Amino acid sequence: MTITFKGAQLTLCGSPLHAGDRMPGFVLIDQDLKEVDSRKLSGTRIFLTVPSLDTGVCDQEVRRFNQAAADLPGVSIYAVSLDLPFAQSRWCGAAGVNAVRTLSDYRDHSFGRSTATRINELGLLTRAVFVVDAGNKIAYAEYVPEVTNHPDYDAALSAVKKLIGRPS
Repeated sequence: MTITFKGAQLTLCGSPLHAGDRMPGFVLIDQDLKEVDSRKLSGTRIFLTVPSLDTGVCDQEVRRFNQAAADLPGVSIYAVSLDLPFAQSRWCGAAGVNAVRTLSDYRDHSFGRSTATRINELGLLTRAVFVVDAGNKIAYAEYVPEVTNHPDYDAALSAVKKLIGRPS
């Protein structure tokens, strides 16, 4: 799959995921440097994949989902990046983000490889959104074609609201 960054064509490692696929397994690192195994995550989940929390679009995206969380009872939202857990913790504190859990893929890149979100040329994660149901099936998948653009917030939030039986 090909995406662009400021117009330059880049390649994602792996096969892209689609609605209807099962969410693959991975291990991420939390702010306390503890492993988070995807097999222990349950319920309806949103995974936001961002290049770095310290960039404008990523910051705005995670803040937007943090605000939306109030209307999504029982939904777990995760922002995944290659930022070190210490940087993620600092960013969350400064941004006032408390409804989105940040997780890092810095250690072994298992999330980036299994979800085809790792940018081959840059070694960063691309911007993507995955909505996953309680049965671990992907209900919505978006790989944003231009990394510097925002995802389709309305489509992602509509997909999760449909899963939890809330009007869009």
